[in-house]
Amino acid sequence: MTFVSDIINSLKKLFAKISTWVKNNPKKSTITFILLVVYYFSLPQTLFNEPYATVIESSDGELLAAKIARDGQWRFPANDSVPDKFKKCLVYYEDEHFYQHFGFNPVAMFKAFQQNRKAGKVVRGGSTISQQVIRMSRKSKRTYFEKILEIILSTRLEFRHSKSEIIDLYAAHAPFGGNVVGLEMAAWRYFGVQSHQLSWAESATLAVLPNAPSLIYPGKNQEKLRKKRNALLLKLYQNNLMDKLTYELSIQEPLPQKPYNVPQIAPHLLQQIAKTNEGKRIRTTIDVSLQNRINQLGEYYYNQYKQNEVHNLAILVIDVKTRNIVGYVGNSPTNSDHDKDVDIITSPRSTGSILKPLLFADMLDNGELLPTTLVADIPTQISGYSPQNFNQTFDGAVPAQRALSRSLNIPAVLMLQQHGVANFYETLIKFKLKNINQHPDHYGLSLILGGAESNLWDLCRTYANLSATVNHYTRSRGKYRSGEFCELNYNADMPRDFGTESQQKNSLGAGSIYLTYEAMKEVNRPEGDEAWKFYDSSLEIAWKTGTSFGNRDAWAIGTNSRYVVGIWVGNASGEGRAALTGVDSAAPILFDIFSALPKSRWFTKPMNDLETAEVCQHSGHLAKEDCPKVSQLIPKSKKKTQLCPYHKIIHLDSSQQFRVNSNCELIENIVSKTWFVLPPVMEWYYKNGHADYQPLPPFRADCQDGNQLVMDFIYPKKNSKVYLTRDFESKIQPVIIKVAHTNRETKLFWYLDSTYKGTTKTFHDLPVEAKTGVHRITVVDEQGNEISRKIEIVRE
Repeated sequence: MTFVSDIINSLKKLFAKISTWVKNNPKKSTITFILLVVYYFSLPQTLFNEPYATVIESSDGELLAAKIARDGQWRFPANDSVPDKFKKCLVYYEDEHFYQHFGFNPVAMFKAFQQNRKAGKVVRGGSTISQQVIRMSRKSKRTYFEKILEIILSTRLEFRHSKSEIIDLYAAHAPFGGNVVGLEMAAWRYFGVQSHQLSWAESATLAVLPNAPSLIYPGKNQEKLRKKRNALLLKLYQNNLMDKLTYELSIQEPLPQKPYNVPQIAPHLLQQIAKTNEGKRIRTTIDVSLQNRINQLGEYYYNQYKQNEVHNLAILVIDVKTRNIVGYVGNSPTNSDHDKDVDIITSPRSTGSILKPLLFADMLDNGELLPTTLVADIPTQISGYSPQNFNQTFDGAVPAQRALSRSLNIPAVLMLQQHGVANFYETLIKFKLKNINQHPDHYGLSLILGGAESNLWDLCRTYANLSATVNHYTRSRGKYRSGEFCELNYNADMPRDFGTESQQKNSLGAGSIYLTYEAMKEVNRPEGDEAWKFYDSSLEIAWKTGTSFGNRDAWAIGTNSRYVVGIWVGNASGEGRAALTGVDSAAPILFDIFSALPKSRWFTKPMNDLETAEVCQHSGHLAKEDCPKVSQLIPKSKKKTQLCPYHKIIHLDSSQQFRVNSNCELIENIVSKTWFVLPPVMEWYYKNGHADYQPLPPFRADCQDGNQLVMDFIYPKKNSKVYLTRDFESKIQPVIIKVAHTNRETKLFWYLDSTYKGTTKTFHDLPVEAKTGVHRITVVDEQGNEISRKIEIVRE
């Protein structure tokens, strides 16, 4: 306590003396106060206002790419710390008493003044590291008055910053020759490494350069630079900072020769980051080894595809758990003639069929279909819109999951019509597909076939969020997270928050997503990988391809429980190529990248959101009592879907070859049987691909049922307009009317406005020549069954 009291008493006496002096010397005290205020504010709050290069690093700190600063200088943002080797080299070369003085060294300044006056020129500098920092920040002419200001400001610098921080400022802004500024850039430019990887000899080389940056030019002044470096290394050895062997090896190291180029491992990601983080150093989430691998794959496939005049591609790889971007190739290594600087990943392109799984999942989740529900695949015309399958064929009816795996267009359009364009549009809005921003009526049913545009970033984010939904639901035993549908991330230092857990789903249930992925597993693999199921090491991937109209865009997006990979191939200019398809061009890249990724397990079944139901074996609808049944997992509480409409009880005679009824057969002789019956048009195409399909037996001659629908129009549809077209010789072509009949061997008799036009058998297509206007087509079969349709013929 006595010691503390003595200090307090001494301070009181000092303050009393100062107070007395101020009272007795008001003018001097005022001047002193003003000088102190001027001194305090003499040093700018920010010493350096120069623009910095934008620098991105991999997740483990390796340089990926950099963009030169706006003033044309390669000036990297300062690192958190300067490597110890460079610090020692700098201090022993520039300012041996750096840690002892308070901003300037009067002894060194006096010696430098004497030597320079004696030599008649500047042969030695007396500036401390602190003074040099001030000089670099002010960039003023070197005069005696400027020297005095440097001394004053350097002392002020020492008040504000620690010695370590002053060295950091020096290392970040010292000139290293040409347009190279700062230690970080110099290390890359001259040695191709990061600053913490510099050897003693390399650190010594860079330490002497700011004093004479002209020495670094390759092939010039090599001997002068070597002498300066070796002299510094000798001083370090003599001061026991390195052992003899290290010293001897260091002086044998060669000097830098040809400058190294700054790495450009992820140049398009750099472009994206620079838009909002110009002049900053960003540690990204990129896995550098994976990035190098997908760069190699991108270059390989670019060299293959450019032979077919396809010049651009993009690759995006997402970590599902974190939503971090681990691989990013914004474009192929093409040239400026083919838009090499365009980042395709964020560019809107026609979606082709890539949205079909989202529609499938949405309808599952809404209870509008089950995975194997039969969907019509027949010639279709809706308000003048006639979708076509890629292979120009029709299956009649196809299970919904099979329609998805085969990417059939007509079933997708009919599913969207059933679901509603507006409903599907609302789902896409929840997924934040920002390029789908027009009114639903603008897209219509073409929305599912590429009538809208989206980009690889948004699509991969959507699939990553859906995959993460399934993962978390199974891991948490039935819970969702409020922030699951979040943005992708490239900043390794950005914390991730997926919100709070609840029973409320964000958009789609985990069960619907899982069943969609199960369907997507069955997509036909690219050529050469057809036997993938038979390999123990085969990749289980839910994936989908897409090809836009005119073969302008080829897509492939795939996911497993750990990664999402997205591929786009095409021409940035929008030019299509005949051989450009998703399955042939984008899918091979997708599978090569998944092969390069760590193996991952398939998704765990989200049993809390699934239940077992009895489903009709033939139709995929919920089974009625008279349906053959199979058990199938369906989304929970989705038993509200339609019961099977295709199985019905029919009555046969004792031979079971003809249908009968109680009007023509005794009840005790009637055999009742369940029969799978499709509508005529669906049946017409379905039975061609299903040899086991049994058409309804005909009615016995004495038991005709006039109410039975045995035929229907394939084309034209009800109340539709038919446009007359011309051939190459400008001759108007006839209208082709098509009808399907349950008995293909029967004869059909055709009438146009009560005028007989002809007879058909087996293939019921009839060319009809008619004038423009409203007409009625009537078709009668041999049993007297009749169908009729009104059409309007219009000339183009």
